Amino acid sequence: MFKSKSHVAQTTERTIDIKALLFGLMSVFLCGIGFSIIAPVVPFFVQPYISNQGDQAIMVTLLTSVYAVCVFFAAPVLGALSDKYGRRPLLLVCLLGSAIGYFVFGHGGALWVLFVGRIIEGITGGSISTIFAYFADIIPPQQRTKYFGWVSAVVGAGTVIGPTLGGLLAKFGYAAPMYFAAIITLLNVVFGLFYMPESLSKHARLKKMTAGRLNPFAQLANILSMKNLNRLLISAFLLWIPNGSLQAVFSQFTLDTFNWKPALIGLMFSIMGVQDILSQGLIMPRLLQKWSDKQIAILGMASESIGYGLLALSALLTFYPLFIVGMFIFGFGDSIFGPSFNGMLSKSVDASEQGRIQGGSQSIQALARMIGPIIGGQIYVSLSHAAPAIMGLILIAAAIAVLYRGVHTTRQTTQTP
Repeated sequence: MFKSKSHVAQTTERTIDIKALLFGLMSVFLCGIGFSIIAPVVPFFVQPYISNQGDQAIMVTLLTSVYAVCVFFAAPVLGALSDKYGRRPLLLVCLLGSAIGYFVFGHGGALWVLFVGRIIEGITGGSISTIFAYFADIIPPQQRTKYFGWVSAVVGAGTVIGPTLGGLLAKFGYAAPMYFAAIITLLNVVFGLFYMPESLSKHARLKKMTAGRLNPFAQLANILSMKNLNRLLISAFLLWIPNGSLQAVFSQFTLDTFNWKPALIGLMFSIMGVQDILSQGLIMPRLLQKWSDKQIAILGMASESIGYGLLALSALLTFYPLFIVGMFIFGFGDSIFGPSFNGMLSKSVDASEQGRIQGGSQSIQALARMIGPIIGGQIYVSLSHAAPAIMGLILIAAAIAVLYRGVHTTRQTTQTP
């Protein structure tokens, strides 16, 4: 116990390694570009292999789901391995794998090849848990929510550039954004080989690796048994289900409802990135001065709920201005929920557990993003284009109730003598 307290004190007092911080921010920026650059063209990439329009929407959502399935199984393994062997080797290998996945998807040639590309991307995409653990290593606990906000803003900047660039590159062929994503990811690997410092010192690493740490189901059970985290994770799970559905059907929705082209779809994705940057630069610092992480998370969830309502109306009325306004409000909510959630999560454990807790969190998120696209795709086709957004309204209402009750219970416990 004494050693653990001493370690926490040292963590709080240490200064931030600027070199490590710059590498981390550069990595998430390039990851933001690499992931979002392909978003505007996925429906058009699937189109040659599908004859029925309804099957096309389902196939697009399945490609999202298979990615999430792979992240679900890979994230706890990668997180645990990074606790044991350090963040640097795991991140570099995963970035290399992502580049291969983009290239395979871009090469295409058959529907099964697209799925193979997404599987490779998903297995290596579990590295996001290691990236968040990397930031938790280099940032003192009391500053993590603020810096996770910076991470969100940098990802937003990548998201601004990525979809717009992807839509423009699509003029040279739908595979062009995939190959470009592969190239910039490889550049990130080269950058990391020369400039990425290891963030987890040897004395802070996990001493013994057990089979349970590599089992995603065991990790989920273990993390959900933590009383200070279970309500947070359950509410996030309920939020991530419709988020995954929206992400999967977004391009297909704008194509079917408003007849938008790749360049316009990419521009709409960029709005989300602009929203992220504005929220983190102007609004989040003020919120952190007055509100707790949990209160900010609830505000974000409420904003997402309003956004879903406007998205549903835009589908029912076929009125795209409502869709744009809804995406701005949804984007604001999403941008402030993420840093507050990750801040609460990272503060719950010490350095040797960061990979495990982040890996478990990413598994829960992947599970939600696996379920969300499947449900969203089915109700999108069988009920209406507004159905996924209506599902979002219902599930986020439940998520707010779960998290609010957790805040209320915590306050009561605190006030009880």
